[in-house]
Amino acid sequence: MSVDAATVRKVAKLARIAVEEDEIEPLANEISGILDWVEQLQEVDVSGVEPMTSAVPMRLKRREDVVTDGDRRDDILANAPDSREGFFAVPKVVE
Repeated sequence: MSVDAATVRKVAKLARIAVEEDEIEPLANEISGILDWVEQLQEVDVSGVEPMTSAVPMRLKRREDVVTDGDRRDDILANAPDSREGFFAVPKVVE
């Protein structure tokens, strides 16, 4: 796939990226090369390959789902500059 200078200008404008006029042609060639490489990737047969999230098989560490050290509301609210009815009180910011 070939990208021309007009397309580079349009993409730069949409992305709000300042591109100097002397950088347009080299950038067009670079983008064309990237798109050609992506087209090559589309030709690879991956029908028997399972999707993966990492190159190394890993499992997340798991912990027991148990209640721990709860019921400390008063200790936590003691650090608040202002609290009301068991909650943090914050100033109104929207009128």
